[in-house]
Amino acid sequence: MSAEPLFTLTAGPVQPSAETIRALATPVYDQFDPYFLELYESTVENLRIAMGVSTAPVILHGEAVLGLEAAAASLIARDDVVLNLASGVYGKGYGYWAARYCKELLEIEVPYNQVINPNDVEQMFRKRPDIAIVAVVHSETPSGTLNPVREIAAVCARYGALLIVDAVSSFGATEVDFEGWPADLVVVGPQKALGGPPGLSLLYVSDRAWKKIEDNPDAPVASMLSISDWRNAHLASVKFPFTPSITEIYALNSTIAQYLREGPKAAWARHTRVANAVQAGLLGMGLELWPEKREHCSPALTAFKLPTGCTGAAVRAHARAHYGVMISGGYGELTDSLLRIGHMGPTAYPVFAAVGISAVGQSMRDLGVNVDVGAGVSAAMSAVSTFTK
Repeated sequence: MSAEPLFTLTAGPVQPSAETIRALATPVYDQFDPYFLELYESTVENLRIAMGVSTAPVILHGEAVLGLEAAAASLIARDDVVLNLASGVYGKGYGYWAARYCKELLEIEVPYNQVINPNDVEQMFRKRPDIAIVAVVHSETPSGTLNPVREIAAVCARYGALLIVDAVSSFGATEVDFEGWPADLVVVGPQKALGGPPGLSLLYVSDRAWKKIEDNPDAPVASMLSISDWRNAHLASVKFPFTPSITEIYALNSTIAQYLREGPKAAWARHTRVANAVQAGLLGMGLELWPEKREHCSPALTAFKLPTGCTGAAVRAHARAHYGVMISGGYGELTDSLLRIGHMGPTAYPVFAAVGISAVGQSMRDLGVNVDVGAGVSAAMSAVSTFTK
């Protein structure tokens, strides 16, 4: 299949904006060129402002999975008891990393159409006050759910535990309150709601987390997994540990500038508005959302159950081939259970809700599933309409 899709409405990576694409075409300067050093430092400062934090974030030069694994390797010490919160494929997977480094791994796991109950976290701490670190996914991309991290963080703070948060697909789509929750090590990816290409891990590290990393004799140094090596690399006076991903920094500089220009609250509202439209459209067609409760849906993407009479692979292939729309299927053990429409970054606008709903609905009709496409599109557009006579 050689034809490009007209619309990429997947769970990420997204199609970057034209402004970001132009930034990627910037000439590749030497890593020690004064222009690039100044650009890198200013990019990190703008990222700090975008995150709303008081200390400089850290950039690791690899897709966000690098940052997630580095967080486990750096923060978790050999004598630690770790509580992993598994409400989806990614949350469950983080436990495998954590288990490599800790003394004991505890886990709270819920069905993947549900979210973590903060009361369960509280009960676990009462049983095991020796828990040192908690790990949670904010927006569980394979399930389309959003965990109540603020409430979970408050429990962790009461018991003095450090909190690792995967905010890869939530940052830019909804509030990620790094210092206010509080969290201690948060990993963000530029390729989701920020609308950039994949290739970087963006990390917030609290003062408590830095102290823990410094005291951890097993924390990686002189390694791709080292967070410490990059702690001050944003300063023009400090040499990079190794060659940074120069073109990815160009793209990040552009996406952060766009995010700040729009304003974080406006970006969150835009994502919420389109998420509501997609949810309404799917329900209007007679389909079921995957999350058990609608209020648990992520604003970055919408997962919905596959109806009887079709497969996810067939719907996706048909939507792409006949209507030029690429959507996401289930992931891991959810492969045959659901489909996902992404609405993040440049695709979090009302027109894309109509495109996604109509392509999915008509594909299902073409494949013999009885859905009301017109009712779905109408419901989606009604949910976003702000017109008053």
